[in-house]
Amino acid sequence: MLPETSLARGTVVQLNTSKGGVPKRPVLFAQVGLLGIEGDEHRYQYHGGPEQALLLLAAEVVDTLTAEGWWVFYGALGENLTTRGLDYRRWRAGQQFLVGTVRLQLTKPRAPCSALNPYGPGIQSRIYDPLVKARDPASPHWGESGFFAKVLEPGHISVNDIIEAVDPVV
Repeated sequence: MLPETSLARGTVVQLNTSKGGVPKRPVLFAQVGLLGIEGDEHRYQYHGGPEQALLLLAAEVVDTLTAEGWWVFYGALGENLTTRGLDYRRWRAGQQFLVGTVRLQLTKPRAPCSALNPYGPGIQSRIYDPLVKARDPASPHWGESGFFAKVLEPGHISVNDIIEAVDPVV
């Protein structure tokens, strides 16, 4: 039986940062500015910026990948927020969430790059396909690669904070 999920409410099970690249390592709390978590750095020009300030990924995806035999863990796929309880299949660009004192807005699905190669050949195609690239939520892999978000209102986030949809319909 699958765990219960909803678009409206979940929790932050892990916050992650790095000095560039993956994996990102857990932190207990974070100050979040318009460019993302303070102290989180991006190695490549294709990451970061205001439209890609944060990367959200559902713990349920990581759990499924692990059960399938992929060598992944929370933070391995480069996410800043590992969430539990939100239905990532219903995530859409434009949706807004409150988490801690931060207001964020989803911008687009993440296209996984070769930095994920150490976790197994083909992991990118396992979590991202041409339909996701075309931004078609009919994809069976919709939301599995994570979603970028921009920060509308900076603040702080802690592990176990509630993440709640404030604009569920776009």
